[in-house]
Amino acid sequence: MTGVDVLTEIVIERPIAEVSEYSANPDNGPQWYVNIKSVEWKTLRPAELGSQIAFVAEFLGRRLEYTYEIVELIPGKSLIMRTAEGPFPMETSYRWEAVSQRATRMSLRNRGRPSGFSVLMTPLMILMMRRANQKDLQRLKTLLEAPA
Repeated sequence: MTGVDVLTEIVIERPIAEVSEYSANPDNGPQWYVNIKSVEWKTLRPAELGSQIAFVAEFLGRRLEYTYEIVELIPGKSLIMRTAEGPFPMETSYRWEAVSQRATRMSLRNRGRPSGFSVLMTPLMILMMRRANQKDLQRLKTLLEAPA
């Protein structure tokens, strides 16, 4: 079975604390993710190990509803969320690395193993996910670098 593993990175001209705090907050997702339409907390805020957050997204013309669970959260370093739902279980991870005191390299990685009909769409999904992730990170960069 073919898996999906898409990694994208960008350098954002903001301190690591600012980039990681903003991007790790699921409530900010609809502002910088093109495909995320809504976020609903299934557990209490703030985000912590075991937190569950439901997302509604649109991808490849389809409405997707899934709940991520936070399985790793190291403030200022990394966040990993997983879902086991639906035909495409997915893991999304963020990593932040200080390039300087005022710049942060952020990586966004999506990994998963499609099943059923989704397997046939894997090559297209990889291409579209890479394109969407690049747009999302560019949108995040634009938001965070905008003058206050």
